[in-house]
Amino acid sequence: MVQLYNLHPFGSQQVVPCKLEPDRFCGGGRDALFVAAGCKVEAFAVAGQELCQPRCAFSTLGRVLRLAYSEAGDYLVAIEEKNKATFLRAYVNWRNKRTENSRVCIRMIGHNVEGPFSKAFRDQMYIIEMPLSEAPLCISCCPVKGDLLVGCTNKLVLFSLKYQIINEEFSLLDFERSLIIHIDNITPVEVSFCVGYVAVMSDLEVLIVKLESGPKNGERVHHHPHKTNNRIRRTEEGISNEISQLESDDFVICQKPLELLGEKSEQSGLSVTLESTGLADEKRKYSHFQHLLYRRFAPDISSYVLSDDIKLHSLQLLPIYQTGSLTSDGKNLSQEKELLSLFCFFSLPHVGYLYMVVKSVELMSVYQYPEKSQQAVLTPQFLHVITSNNLQCFTVRCSAAAAREEDPYMDTTLKACPPVSMDVCALRIQLFIGLKAICHFKNHIILLTKAEPEAIPERRQSPKRLLSRKDTSVKIKIPPVAEAGWNLYIVNTISPVQLYKEMVDYSNTYKTVKTQSCIHLLSEAHLLVRAALMDASQLEPGEKAELLEAFKESCGHLGDCYSRLDSQHSHLTLPYYKMSGLSMAEVLARTDWTVEDGLQKYERGLIFYINHSLYENLDEELNEELAAKVVQMFYVAEPKQVPHILCSPSMKNINPLTAMSYLRKLDTSGFSSILVTLTKAAVALKMGDLDMHRNEMKSHSEMKLVCGFILEPRLLIQQRKGQIVPTELALHLKETQPGLLVASVLGLQKNNKIGIEEADSFFKVLCAKDEDTIPQLLVDFWEAQLVACLPDVVLQELFFKLTSQYIWRLSKRQPPDTTPLRTSEDLINACSHYGLIYPWVHVVISSDSLADKNYTEDLSKLQTLWWKKLLPELCQRIKCGGEKYQLYLSSLKETLSIVAVELELKDFMNVLPEDGTATFFLPYLLYCSRKKPLT
Repeated sequence: MVQLYNLHPFGSQQVVPCKLEPDRFCGGGRDALFVAAGCKVEAFAVAGQELCQPRCAFSTLGRVLRLAYSEAGDYLVAIEEKNKATFLRAYVNWRNKRTENSRVCIRMIGHNVEGPFSKAFRDQMYIIEMPLSEAPLCISCCPVKGDLLVGCTNKLVLFSLKYQIINEEFSLLDFERSLIIHIDNITPVEVSFCVGYVAVMSDLEVLIVKLESGPKNGERVHHHPHKTNNRIRRTEEGISNEISQLESDDFVICQKPLELLGEKSEQSGLSVTLESTGLADEKRKYSHFQHLLYRRFAPDISSYVLSDDIKLHSLQLLPIYQTGSLTSDGKNLSQEKELLSLFCFFSLPHVGYLYMVVKSVELMSVYQYPEKSQQAVLTPQFLHVITSNNLQCFTVRCSAAAAREEDPYMDTTLKACPPVSMDVCALRIQLFIGLKAICHFKNHIILLTKAEPEAIPERRQSPKRLLSRKDTSVKIKIPPVAEAGWNLYIVNTISPVQLYKEMVDYSNTYKTVKTQSCIHLLSEAHLLVRAALMDASQLEPGEKAELLEAFKESCGHLGDCYSRLDSQHSHLTLPYYKMSGLSMAEVLARTDWTVEDGLQKYERGLIFYINHSLYENLDEELNEELAAKVVQMFYVAEPKQVPHILCSPSMKNINPLTAMSYLRKLDTSGFSSILVTLTKAAVALKMGDLDMHRNEMKSHSEMKLVCGFILEPRLLIQQRKGQIVPTELALHLKETQPGLLVASVLGLQKNNKIGIEEADSFFKVLCAKDEDTIPQLLVDFWEAQLVACLPDVVLQELFFKLTSQYIWRLSKRQPPDTTPLRTSEDLINACSHYGLIYPWVHVVISSDSLADKNYTEDLSKLQTLWWKKLLPELCQRIKCGGEKYQLYLSSLKETLSIVAVELELKDFMNVLPEDGTATFFLPYLLYCSRKKPLT
C-alpha cells in the first residue's frame, strides 16, 4: 500500500546548456555533470542554486552507449561504439582539460609510464583504454573503492583501481583486470558493484552474489576457468527442444516466477564460476563467492499482448556507510568509509523492489506505480521514478534498516526508530512532458525530456496475432513532422530540514483526530532527517547542527503522538521522549490536561513514560504543581502505582498533605497494603506527625514491614546525581528501629534490589562516616549477612571485613559507636561460621586486665571466624605491606603477647602459622616456655 501526500520535495529548476541532444548523462561527485552527445562529452559545474556552468569538453572515440562516474579516483568511464565495434575507455584527470583542443594522452591499461611522460600525465587529461575479448554491454563503478565492473555476454569482468607510483609526489591512476565472473545463460543488461557485492540483471532475471577473499571455511579454494554444469545444460536443452516443438502462433511458453534468498539462490540454475586474472593485493583478491539473491520474473500476458518493454530496469546497489575522519586527498577519501548497510533496487514497469542484502537478505519494500515507469534512481532519502509525463518521489526505508544495523540498542526503552515494514508513501507527483531519462547526484535530479510527435498505429492486430511470440511489436507510423524539442533539466531537491518542517506542518492536520496518519507522516519526517545525518559526506558546514536539532524535535513530536494513543505501540513514547532531550517537566507541559465529559482520561503511552521516568532517578525534581498533577494522573489511571510514584526522588516537592489525601483515598477504596502503610508513615514524618508515624509502623509485624521495603526500596534508599542518599524514614529508623533497618537492607540485598558495595555505602552515609571509618551499624549488617548465608556474598571477603574490624577495635581499645545488635552468644547460636570458643580463649577473656565488656565481645566474635586462619591471614597481609602494614603488625604483636602469656607451650605452638618466620616468633616461644619456672 502506498500513501500519497502532496508535499514539495523539489525546489528550483535550471536548464543544462548542452548543445546537442544527450545520448547519455551522469552525475559526478559533488559538483560535476557529464553529458555525452554524438562523439563528445561535455562537463558542467553544478553548485547550489546557481546556474549550471560549462566546465570542459572532450571528444570520444565514437557514440557513447554507457557512461559512469567514479568519485573514488575521480574518473569517467564510457562504452563507445565506432564502426560497429565497441570500446571501453576511462577518462582521468579530466578537470585539467583547459580547452577542447588541449592535448590528451592515451595509454593502454597496465602499461608503465616512462619517466619523461609522467609530467604530461600529471598536468593534462589522459585516457586509459581497456581491451576486452567480448563486447562490453554495461558498466558499474564501486562507490567506495572505485573498482570497475563490466558486463559482457555470459560473464562479468572486474577491473581493480590502483595507482602507479611515479615518485614521492605523484602517482598515476591505473586499472588491473583482476577477476572474471562466468555466468552461464545470462546476458547482462545492467550491473552494479559495491565493495565485493555484485548485482547483475537481464531482461527478467536478477542475481546478487558477494565476492569474498581468503580461503573458504578455512580451506584452500581452487577456481577454474569457465565451466558449465552439464546437468543444467542438458535440462535447458531439453526445455529448449520442448519449447521449439510447442511454440507456434497460438502458444507462448514462459518460465515461472521465482524468488530464492540466501543459500537457496544456488538453486537458480545459473552456473557461476570465478577466474582470477590479476595480481591484486590479497585484501582485494576475490577467491570465492556467496549467493545472496536470485529472482526471475515472468512476462505479463494478462492483456493478451506480449510487449517487448515488459522488462526490468534501474538496477542499483546503494551503500550506506559510516564515515570516519576524512582527508583532503581525494584518493584516500574512499578508504575512510566503512560500509554500514547495503540495499539493492530494481524495477518492472509497474512495480519496484527494494532489498536489504547485508547480514540477511530480505525484501524491504514494494513500490506500486500509478503509471508505467521508464527509469528510477534510489537515494538514501528517496526513490525517484519517471513515467512518460511524471516525476514521482517515494519514501524509502534504508535509514530505518541501517539504524538497526548501526545501534544494537535500537527498539529498546533507550532508543527507537520507525519500522522498516512501515508503508511507503509518494510525497509528490510532478508533471514533466516527455520524460526520457533520469539520474541523481548530491541534491540534484537530472531529467531529459523530449516531446515526441504522436504515434499512430498502422493497423489493428488480431488477438491471435498479438499473442505470437515471433511478432509481438505494434507497427508504429511516424508522421513526417519536424523533430520535437528536448531539454536537460536540473531539479534541485530542497534541504532535508525544509522538507521536514513542511511534513511536520502537514501532520498537524491529523493531530486532533488521533489517527495513525499523523504518526506515519511524522515517522517519514523522522526518517528523512535520520537519513540525512547518516549521509554525512553530503552535509554543508553548519547543516549537521540544524539536522540534529530537527532530529530531537521529531522525536518529541513522535513522543507526543504515542503518548496520546492507547495502542499496542504506546510504549514507544518512552524512547522517543528520551531521544528528544526533553525533561519530564517539559513533556508534562505539552500534555493536554483538559477534562472531557467531566472525566479526565490519560492514555497508556503517557502513563508508561511518566512511570518509567520516575523509576529511573533522572535527577529532576518536579515543582509542587506538576507533582500534584502526576499523582492525580496515576490515581485516575493506575491507583496501584501511587505509593511507588510518591517514593520517587522527582516527587520530592509534593505537598505532604496532598500526598496523604491520595493515600487515604486508597485506604477508603479498599486498596490497603503494607506499601501504602509504609508510604503513609514516610509522609507522616515529613509532616512532623510522629504519633501518626508510630501508629502506621505498629500496624504490621516487622516481617511484613521488611516485605514492604523490598517492594519499594526507595522508601529507604534513593539516588541523586549518582550518589546514594538515605531517606528521612531511613534516618528515623536508624535511631528508633535499627534492627528493622538492617533486616530491610538485608532483604533488599537478598532480592537483588541493592548491591554489596551500595549497601556498605548506604550505612556509611547514613551514619555520617567517611570511607575509612566503619560504623557499628555496618558491622551489624555484615554479621547479619553472615548469619543469613546469602549466596551472592563472598564469604572470604566478609570474613576479612569482620575480622579486620574486630582486630582494629581490639588493638585500638575502640568501643563500637552504637550498641551491637547481636552478642557473641547470639552469633554462635545462629551461625555455623561462629564455632564454640576454645578453652584458651576463655583464659584470655577471663584475665583481669581484659574486663572491658566490648573488648571481650569482640574477642569472642573474632574466635571461627576461625582463629587458626586469622594469624596466617594477618601474616600474609603484613608481607604484602601497604598503608595498613603498621596496623596489622601491631595487632599481631599484641595478640601474640597475650596468647603467649596465657597458653601452654604446646597449645601456643598449635596456634602459630606453619609458614611463619622463626626469628619473628622465637621471642614469644621462649617467653611461653620459661614462664612456669619464672612463676
